[in-house]
Order: sequence, then C-alpha cells, then structure tokens
Amino acid sequence: MSEFYNFENLECWKQARDLTVDIYRVSSSENLNGDSILSQQLRHTALLVMSHIAEGKEQGNAHEFIKSLVAAKASAAALRSNLVITRAVGYLDEGDYLDYQDKATRISALIGGLINALRKRSRPEPEQEQDPSP
Repeated sequence: MSEFYNFENLECWKQARDLTVDIYRVSSSENLNGDSILSQQLRHTALLVMSHIAEGKEQGNAHEFIKSLVAAKASAAALRSNLVITRAVGYLDEGDYLDYQDKATRISALIGGLINALRKRSRPEPEQEQDPSP
C-alpha cells in the first residue's frame, strides 16, 4: 500500500492540521475572543487548507486532487493574509505571527511540490520517433 494512500499520511495535511490546532488555540485567546469575525475567519481559512487536501485526496483521480490542492494553497494564502491583519491590530505578538506565517508558507510550498509531482506524473509520455532504418 502506498504511503500516500490516506490523506492523513500526507506531510502537507499533517502540517496543516498542526497549524489549525495552533490557530484554534490563538483564536480562543482573550485578545481575539472579542473579535468573533476575525477569529472565525482565521479558523475557517485554516480548516479549509486541511479540508481541501483531504477532500481532494479522496476524489480518486489526479485531476480533481490537483484542483483541490490549488484551492488548499489559495486558502493558505488567505490564512497568511488574515494573520497580517491579526498582527497589525495587535492581537498577535511578533513571535507568534512569524511562527504562523512560516508554517503557512511551508505548507504552501509542500502543497506546491505535490501539485508539481502530480502534474508531472499525469502527463503522457512524449512519443519516441522510431528509427526508419531496417
């Protein structure tokens, strides 16, 4: 059985899960607790990253998986954007902000690498010219 059989085995999903736990913890903090819109948005975008990875993996074909991974990568960008405003209004200290940004960026890179690998694997091999000599 392939190590990539289940979405739970994908490194990008594992890291997205861990970041989602971090986001849930920070969004429950006293600082963010009063800003329900931003708190919910942070949770939502973090959940979308891991959910898109899982849903795409379960689609059963490379084309749909790639589409879901692209959506997961876009959600990671939205999460990074939400973190910017969270830091700018003072809800996150600089250390946590940089840590979460770094994690989200690494997850995006992992997703991008998986997209590239799937695209490369799903491309048909170019036809080889046959030698006309007998």
